[in-house]
Amino acid sequence: MRRLLPHPLVSAGLIATWLLLVNSLTPGQVLLGALLGWGIPLLTRGFWPEPVRLRRPWVLLRYLGVLLWDIGTANVQVARLVLGPPEALRPGFVVLPLRLRSELGVSILANTICLTPGTVSARLSADGRELLIHALDLDDPQALIQTIRDRYEAPLLEVFDPC
Repeated sequence: MRRLLPHPLVSAGLIATWLLLVNSLTPGQVLLGALLGWGIPLLTRGFWPEPVRLRRPWVLLRYLGVLLWDIGTANVQVARLVLGPPEALRPGFVVLPLRLRSELGVSILANTICLTPGTVSARLSADGRELLIHALDLDDPQALIQTIRDRYEAPLLEVFDPC
């Protein structure tokens, strides 16, 4: 079964994403979504260094809710900063020591930081233990690190990293 459907959760996510993008439940679109959901993971299975194991899927759903909320609120904050006086901006870099060891977890964390307006993951250290982050408005580096750890890294630790 694993050879024919290497990543069932990814397949389900791809099908759902396709159907949301086309905004249609016609049989042709469902079939095309199913083909994409089956074919893409099958063709890319060599790129997955480790099998995906979700230890707590409900934590991941809560994480997605928090992420969506943070993206919305950060958009408003960034709009205020960009439309305000340029002197009010305090851009800066901060290094986040990572507790995550799962490559997939680190990748999701780095992408999460990029998805949240006002922050960008700039570089992952060679050993995968530190993430360099650029913030558009960095008044307290420790507060930013703690926020990322509490809101994003902690749930990803629960979902992807072993005990």
